[in-house]
Amino acid sequence: MTTLEELERRNYSQATACAYVGAIGRFAAYFHRSPDQLGPEEIRQYQLHLVDRELHPRSIRLQTAALRFFYRKVLRRPLFGDDAPLPKVVRYQPPTVLSRDEVARLIEGAPNLRQRTILMTLYSTGIRCSELCHLRAEDIDKERMMIRIRQGKGGKDREVPLCPKLREQLRTHYRALRRRNGWLFPSLQTRRPDQPITQKAVWHACREASRRAGITKNVHPHTLRHSFATHLFDDGAELPVIQSLLGHADPRDTMIYVHLSTRRLRSAPNPLDTLELPRQSNSEPTVG
Repeated sequence: MTTLEELERRNYSQATACAYVGAIGRFAAYFHRSPDQLGPEEIRQYQLHLVDRELHPRSIRLQTAALRFFYRKVLRRPLFGDDAPLPKVVRYQPPTVLSRDEVARLIEGAPNLRQRTILMTLYSTGIRCSELCHLRAEDIDKERMMIRIRQGKGGKDREVPLCPKLREQLRTHYRALRRRNGWLFPSLQTRRPDQPITQKAVWHACREASRRAGITKNVHPHTLRHSFATHLFDDGAELPVIQSLLGHADPRDTMIYVHLSTRRLRSAPNPLDTLELPRQSNSEPTVG
């Protein structure tokens, strides 16, 4: 019996079934082996890999639950809690947001044209890491000054504006490419000549630039997405506009940027400024 058949037999929801099958597939792909040839030791290694990617604990719990189901219910193998522990989900922590100065330093910290272009694209458009990886040259509409995002989260297409500064950067980047296979950011690996850049390479670009820029915050591709949306809201953009740019199906997902923004905080009068204080003398007080 396959994993999907066992999930259906136990009346799991379609969303859970898809998530579990996808998680098991990613686990197998990571080791380039069939999952029935793997065991507790590989599960532990894979969990460390997920932690190193800094996934949210809920995502790691889902991946681990999928592996538990596969080994216990499908393969009927004994799997103890210590073999696949579920990470504790901590209370919500607001995402990291960079200041505009930090974003500028991050971009300047990129060691080469390719990584600089990646960082500028992430910040200028607010697109997800996976969406950036799958950008194609024909997705850049220079006449309308728009970028088409194909099959974003939820399988939906959308468009985001292309600013002149990013257009020039993308043009310079594309002209410098040694390998053109249709992808805007093609893979540089010889064994993947027809494939786009991997998400791992995008993460590396963020980390390397952050290290070179001396930024101590934990910077990853989604950090630039959060910074993009927060800075837009700070500058007066309406939430429905930000929701459309980010590709959020639920407006509640966009509401987070109201809390991350400093616009309302800065507009509130500080109580110290409302006090009428006597002018302080510059002379030192006399003792005795």
